[in-house]
Amino acid sequence: MKKFLRNNSLSITFFILFVAALAAQVIFGLKEYNKELIEDGGAAVTIYQYFTSGHFVESTFENWESEFLQMALFVLFTIFLKERGSSESKSFDEAEEVDREPEPNRKDAPWPVRKGGFILTLYRHSLTIALFILFAVSFVLHFYGSLDDENVMKGLKGEPLETAGEYITDSRFWFESFQNWQSEFLSVFAIIVLSIYLRQQGSSQSKPVDAPHYETGE
Repeated sequence: MKKFLRNNSLSITFFILFVAALAAQVIFGLKEYNKELIEDGGAAVTIYQYFTSGHFVESTFENWESEFLQMALFVLFTIFLKERGSSESKSFDEAEEVDREPEPNRKDAPWPVRKGGFILTLYRHSLTIALFILFAVSFVLHFYGSLDDENVMKGLKGEPLETAGEYITDSRFWFESFQNWQSEFLSVFAIIVLSIYLRQQGSSQSKPVDAPHYETGE
């Protein structure tokens, strides 16, 4: 057990933080949603009903959507874009280990590498593909949740409901998306630029403390 915790401590810690934050979101989101429903003449829902509500689905997946988009674009752009001095960039002057061709005969190589062919081609780009798929799924669920929440509120006010075709151009949906996208792009910009000049000893996201500002990569 100790070995498992040591080997997976980073992912375990962030998963615990995720679960705790999601639980807090549910607690306060339920209170906020019920307040909105009651103010508009509706009835409060239970926590079980809240999990299937557009309010919960929209608020959850609009954030996941932006996170996966940010990570997918970051992984993709760092293939061919560079930033001199940043720990998040590949080096300008040295060949990178990540750019070398996979060796099927290498000891303990993953099975797609040993398999070769189309499987290897997919595996070469599997991280980017997975992140874009997660973004697409989150985008669709965000849209569904936002549409459902919009129609619940319209129904309480006696207004005509919107179809998916109408809502895809609705300003609310795109406002929800872009307000999250811009914050994610800003955070990536910040770590790229700040890692040129600032350091954190012991972190894999920082250059060594005594490294010159122009040194690129970790």
